[in-house]
Amino acid sequence: MDILKSIVPGVVNCLSPHAQREFSYWYNSAANFENLKAELDGLKDERESIQRRVSEAERKSEKIEEKVEKWLVNANKSIEEAAKFILDEEKANERCLMGLFPNWITRYQHGKKAETEKEALFKLREEAGRFDDRISYRTIPEEIWLKSHKGYEAFESRSSTLEAIKNALIDVSVSIIGVYGMGGIGKTTLVKKVARQAMEDKLFDMVVFSEVSQIPDIKRIQQEIAEKLGLELREEVESSRASRIFERLRNEKKILVVLDNIWKHLDLETVGIPFGEDHKGCKLLLTARDRKEAWRLFKMMVGDDVENRELKSTAIDVARACGGLPIALTTVAMALRSKSLHGWKVSLGELRTPSMDNFEGVSAETYSSIELSFNHLKDEQLKKIFLLCSQMETRILTLDLFKYSMGLGIFKRVNKMEDARDKLYALVHELRNSCLLIEDSNEQFSMHDVVRDVAISIGCRDQHGILVGNEDVWDWRNEDALRKCKAITLRYDSNRHFPEGLECPNLEFLCISLKDSSLEINIPGNFFIGMKKLRVLDFTRMQFSSFPSSIDLLVNLHTLCLDQSALGDIAIIGKLKNLEVLSFLMSDIMQLPEELGQLNKLRLLDLTNCFHLKVIAPNLISSLTRLEELYMGNCFIEWEVERANSKRSNASLDELMHLPRLTTLEIDVKNDSILPEGFLARKLERFKISIGNESFMPPNDRKSLRALKLKLDFMDICSMKLQGINNVECLWLDKLQGIGDVLFNLDTEGFSQLKLLWVQNNPDIFCIVDSREMVACDAFPLLESLILHNLINMERVCIDRLKVESFNQLKNIEAYNCDKLSNIFWLSTTKCLPRLERIAVVNCSKMKEIFAIGEEVDNAIEKIEFAQLRSLSLGNLPEVTSFCREVKTPSASPNRPVSQEESTTMYGSSEITLDTSTLLFNEKVRMKPFSRFFFNSLLLSLKNMTKHR
Repeated sequence: MDILKSIVPGVVNCLSPHAQREFSYWYNSAANFENLKAELDGLKDERESIQRRVSEAERKSEKIEEKVEKWLVNANKSIEEAAKFILDEEKANERCLMGLFPNWITRYQHGKKAETEKEALFKLREEAGRFDDRISYRTIPEEIWLKSHKGYEAFESRSSTLEAIKNALIDVSVSIIGVYGMGGIGKTTLVKKVARQAMEDKLFDMVVFSEVSQIPDIKRIQQEIAEKLGLELREEVESSRASRIFERLRNEKKILVVLDNIWKHLDLETVGIPFGEDHKGCKLLLTARDRKEAWRLFKMMVGDDVENRELKSTAIDVARACGGLPIALTTVAMALRSKSLHGWKVSLGELRTPSMDNFEGVSAETYSSIELSFNHLKDEQLKKIFLLCSQMETRILTLDLFKYSMGLGIFKRVNKMEDARDKLYALVHELRNSCLLIEDSNEQFSMHDVVRDVAISIGCRDQHGILVGNEDVWDWRNEDALRKCKAITLRYDSNRHFPEGLECPNLEFLCISLKDSSLEINIPGNFFIGMKKLRVLDFTRMQFSSFPSSIDLLVNLHTLCLDQSALGDIAIIGKLKNLEVLSFLMSDIMQLPEELGQLNKLRLLDLTNCFHLKVIAPNLISSLTRLEELYMGNCFIEWEVERANSKRSNASLDELMHLPRLTTLEIDVKNDSILPEGFLARKLERFKISIGNESFMPPNDRKSLRALKLKLDFMDICSMKLQGINNVECLWLDKLQGIGDVLFNLDTEGFSQLKLLWVQNNPDIFCIVDSREMVACDAFPLLESLILHNLINMERVCIDRLKVESFNQLKNIEAYNCDKLSNIFWLSTTKCLPRLERIAVVNCSKMKEIFAIGEEVDNAIEKIEFAQLRSLSLGNLPEVTSFCREVKTPSASPNRPVSQEESTTMYGSSEITLDTSTLLFNEKVRMKPFSRFFFNSLLLSLKNMTKHR
């Protein structure tokens, strides 16, 4: 070979350029392979970089550019093919006596292919460089109320108003429509109904909704409008923000702007809303404060008992006393349900003698009805929670309410915080059932503005001693009121100076919040000197270089919230020995000093979204032995490993293992190597744990009590550290190495509690569950959502047939970029997947059918039912020939010819002819009839699929 190499250059120079190139494939074969390997590594790095940016964009609910999605598909495919080619070549060389006797023809062919593969990979990498930073774009989510008709009652009198508003919206000469009436009459519900119908009738391309409220916050209104327009406002000056909104609104040809709950004059130009000649396509629908078929609503809320002859006349009088107002009717009806006739008569007397005759914006009937509902709350705990809600922001977070309630000692004879939380949820649910709170979710809810007004009025009475105000109406000089009050809530929009030591001997609750944290508030050192009964202190969006020195006099303080605040030295907090709840949520705190370790009664510590927090004093956490709830989501502590005879400068995760009462934990850990063994095996009631190089949870994780995310950048994780994850409810697996079978590699008990499984970017996974091994357990019996993304080597979800008990609660299946997946499930009976509602399968190049059924099942049944299926999304599936098809064995995927008769299928009473050469739904499949819109979408999708074949 050495002799040959010495004469090759001279020979090559005599060849034509084409021949020289062909000869180089043989001569440079080894170098071509090394270049290919290097290019492959470069493309892998580029793919990971793009995938990280894509994942980040998806977490922000942004839409990925189509060219980026296509690039990832092509990159994954090219990487897989190149890696296989290199592996095959290396194995071939090993078999040829260590390469001593190469086959020259094969060497030429492989050298040429290596060069070709390298060029293809180079082009892909070069193409990625042209993406710059533009890989996604923001979408504007449609508001929930635009999709829901919940809460609307179609009164005949209201229908005429509805029709009048619709006619005004159509009239080109009308630019502003106003709806006015007393509080609680149902204005907001009515205009939302109008907006829904206007969108359904395509009168507008977009609807923007904002609540103005009693004291208009122009910046907040501008921000709400901007977010719904997909507009990012960076300006701080209101006039500049208004100009940006004005120009953006003018870009919409047909837009409806709804401004709800206007109490006084609002300058539209100040907000940035064009109308009239400025923009004829922009219409404004306004509601402002200033009798119907009440009996039907009242009867619906109370039940048929009101038709009882003895009760009916009194019930009609009660309904009449409510003034026909929906909010009055519903609250009273819920309060009097199941009451005796005597109770009804007493309530009627109370309604006829309202205790509040002149309350601005609220009628006497409404006031007395809500007051009646309050008086009928069965115990003091309910009343205290109701009044406490009225002191909070418009959107009430359950966790905030929990912190306040614990501090005020509302829950009697409750020892554990978990039991107190259950009690709170039960009380909130009862208030919702009484129509005093508006249902949203377990984590947040709201209160109707009229109910809030009445609640604040009730709370202002002497026996409750609640004062709620803002900078326009507040006066610290009212010493008599301050001495009597038990609770104060203040909201400031501008810089304020607080007075010297106040005498508030009965004050138990103090909440002061600023519009934004850039405002400076001067609180004198002796401010707390006369507040020794204070149990809850909340300073939100405040700036402190240091705390007022008199804070250490608050010996009865149980809850301290310093959310969204700029904090300096906080060591003095360590003197609050009775503190049970401490919250720094979203504050810019940088470290927790060792003095906080003296808080040996602390039960809840919230450090959520404290992005700047890096240091926690060593042994501080382990000294909080009564801690039950610890929240550290999006908090990036530089954890140290505990070692014998080694002094640490930061906290260790081992300290969490010494908290015997811990029941709730939210934490992000970048490096799994520092996890103590048994860390995940602790019996926690609720947790949200993220382990890996990125701290995130995909959407909707708040619905679960126990969530775990593993993202390890293709690193192995010690199996001992995964012990105990079998009680998880939501599980995300991203870039794990060495996991081939999710079920038996991670939990042999079948993941009996799991409700959501999200698996992505795991090249080693070949199935979710190998059902041939299932003997003692059922797989995923409670799973509701299964999402599979970029699993390039996964061949099946289940190996072997799907057991009836497995996946029995599954509602949602999604599979994207799973190139080797031949079908989703292999059905063994007609009873499989009885609750399936949504299917999405995209970019699965080897998929033959969506579902496979065994021959013995196929012969034994007439139909396979998908009775609950509501949504079907199929895209870029070039080999799919049928939705559901007979397969003789789990690994087989025979191509079945399709008859002409099968290209037509029946759904209910509608016959649909599919414009495709293959049958998607055969005679064995039965579904609930879909809408015409669904069929149009489905036919379009099928045509697109056919083009690619």
